[in-house]
Amino acid sequence: MRGKLVLVMVGLPARGKSTMAKKLGRTLEFDGIRVRIFNNGELRRRLDTGEDNSSSEFFSPSNERGKELRERISQINIEQAQAFFREGGNVAIMDASNVTRARRRRLAEAFPDIPLCYIECLNADEEALEANLERKARLKEFRHLTTEQALESFVKRIKYYESIYEPLDTEANRILVDSFDNCILQVQITDILPYYDRIRDVITTRVVRNLFLVRHGETLFNREDRIGGDSELTDKGQAQANSLAEHFATVRIPIIFTSNYIRTLQTASPISERQDSCSIIALPEFNEIHAGVCEGMTYEEIRRNMPHVARARGPNKYRYIYPDGEGYKTMEDRVHRGLKKVFFLNNYDENIMIVGHRAVNRMILSSFLTRQEEEIPYIYMPQDRYYHIQIDPHKRLFELVPY
Repeated sequence: MRGKLVLVMVGLPARGKSTMAKKLGRTLEFDGIRVRIFNNGELRRRLDTGEDNSSSEFFSPSNERGKELRERISQINIEQAQAFFREGGNVAIMDASNVTRARRRRLAEAFPDIPLCYIECLNADEEALEANLERKARLKEFRHLTTEQALESFVKRIKYYESIYEPLDTEANRILVDSFDNCILQVQITDILPYYDRIRDVITTRVVRNLFLVRHGETLFNREDRIGGDSELTDKGQAQANSLAEHFATVRIPIIFTSNYIRTLQTASPISERQDSCSIIALPEFNEIHAGVCEGMTYEEIRRNMPHVARARGPNKYRYIYPDGEGYKTMEDRVHRGLKKVFFLNNYDENIMIVGHRAVNRMILSSFLTRQEEEIPYIYMPQDRYYHIQIDPHKRLFELVPY
């Protein structure tokens, strides 16, 4: 007989709690464990409370009616979780802010014979948090507001939560998690918890449902064999972008991540237009390798006019740095930081698309593959195919798909 466990998510809005809850729930399900997530926000949006429960004032601590409704929502999910356990369930994940000790005590009292483990999600990365707030402002519950109004409302909601926030301190079983870096910051475990080793593994493992890694379409610089620059797509490149849009028309892509360069934005644009509510987020971390004094030159021009560069780069392309520019090695940190942003901003159960560049995409792919650094500059990165990547604790899938 499998053990029973209640996982209680804790943290301010937009800190990655629901993404973490989904990742935990899906992995435990793969292990044959009966899991169910009880999300207070989803229940709130489904219920007809007679109130504007997306308004920031609904979450004000001084709004007694809002407080009463929020407690009612919490109680409904508690009762549904209790019924889930009676029906043979193993793990209930209580997905809500749960920022007060009083709320957490009520949860503990509701499950007196089942151990509770509290998982508090933090994120100290201001850029990622700001981007996540902008994404939250585009949710359906804010469709009656402009993006600016929605962002203002959501920020005000967070401030109300901050005013009553009581971090974990006395709870017997608690895990403090940096949801941006996918790392455990602090642990205090008193009881023997079922599935504990698996839970720690899931928290610290990057899980990818579907990642589509696309190189931009052909550019004028590609045609002339020039490196770097900010060239636009050729007619062929635009046709490639349109073919991608057609290929992915029936695949849900909520966000496309690009660089700041024209060629990735031009490739992403027709794909986004064929989707229902798809955002394009340009990340500077995914900008192509900067070739310094060699920007805009052809490889033949470099060999002819700067033979010392060609000779120095040949033996170890990965560690070579262009004069006044970058190399694969020096852009490693920024590309990995961009990936962290992608996974923080993406809900666990959604597909991910990155439209990038040849060198950057090689770096991205190498973070999932076991490749020696000297091999990375030679990873095949065509413009008429994309890489499809799936990773979970049970399998890894990498395939090169033509479109």
